[in-house]
Amino acid sequence: RLFFDSSYYLSSNPQKEETAETEKYQYILPDGSTLDIGPARFRAPEVLFRPDLIGEEYEGLHEVLLYAIQKSDMDLRKVLFQNIVLSGGSTLFKGFGDKLLSEVRRLAPKDIKIKISAPQERLYSTWIGGSILASLDTFKRMWVSKREFDEEGRRAIHRKTF
Repeated sequence: RLFFDSSYYLSSNPQKEETAETEKYQYILPDGSTLDIGPARFRAPEVLFRPDLIGEEYEGLHEVLLYAIQKSDMDLRKVLFQNIVLSGGSTLFKGFGDKLLSEVRRLAPKDIKIKISAPQERLYSTWIGGSILASLDTFKRMWVSKREFDEEGRRAIHRKTF
């Protein structure tokens, strides 16, 4: 984990960095050997925003976020744009918040205010949120046992949650 936190980053201008002579980063492994990392330092995280770089035809993270907000109730959209919360390990890449903000700004309505929060504990916030959700009595009614899933598949999830 420390390896990715310290050496990989999201570039504000990856096209420019592709043409520039990228400085190699030297990472010392626990056994004392070294690893030289070049353009992969910014290319690997860029896939989160541009899956096409690895031949995938998915939407980028910023596009999925915008799609989810646009599919929500019209009255909630403004609030959702102002309450984007980063969570999970990939959000720890240097420049992640800035890149997400610039990409969402580029696609969002021009008059909308966008606010992104990056909590210190975001590495574990998905687990924390999941444990809180799982402990709620209302959520327990939505649990699907392995037997139910084996018998009904996705229908079991839809039956209990929708």
